[in-house]
Amino acid sequence: MAHTPPGETRDKVFRYVRDRLLAGAPPTVREVQDAMGFGAVESARKQLDALVAEGRLLKDPGRARSYRLPESREGERAVRVPLLGRVQAGALHEAIEDADGYVVVESRHPARELFALRVRGDSMIDVGIHEDDVLVVRRQPSAEVGDIVVALVEGEATVKTFRRHRGRVVLAAANPAYEPLVFAPDEVTILGRVIEVRRRL
Repeated sequence: MAHTPPGETRDKVFRYVRDRLLAGAPPTVREVQDAMGFGAVESARKQLDALVAEGRLLKDPGRARSYRLPESREGERAVRVPLLGRVQAGALHEAIEDADGYVVVESRHPARELFALRVRGDSMIDVGIHEDDVLVVRRQPSAEVGDIVVALVEGEATVKTFRRHRGRVVLAAANPAYEPLVFAPDEVTILGRVIEVRRRL
């Protein structure tokens, strides 16, 4: 830890404390010391005090496990969202319910209303959704025209733009190489609406 830039060390401390808080297990200062490999408990305390001063953590005096996350703007809070598997952005492909950990999301929606999926395919590249992006999705059974949705058709999941045409449901790609997918309304189940796209550079 001695050669790590101070800001980077503080970010690591914050991520550790945040993840513990979101898991419902607030850490003690000594647990932070052990997790970060600090030689003295005071080093951990200084990092935590700095995070409180920056407003990234709140501290309740007089408690051993006294740190908590503040509310963000407009009532948003950090929540852990399960990364459930993969969704095809291309031709329909079998949905894979393969839990792959969690992502942390700033949202005003409770965690139970959200899930995340990793993208496979390139049918949505013109709206900025690429292969291996992670989509944060709000669970909901319906959609408005123009919403980007995760939809299930005959057990297969896809991400597309939701449209309607002459009483039919249209799942439209954002790549001219792909034709729109057209179904009767009872053939399509809306799993949720995409509210965030994440990409690792």
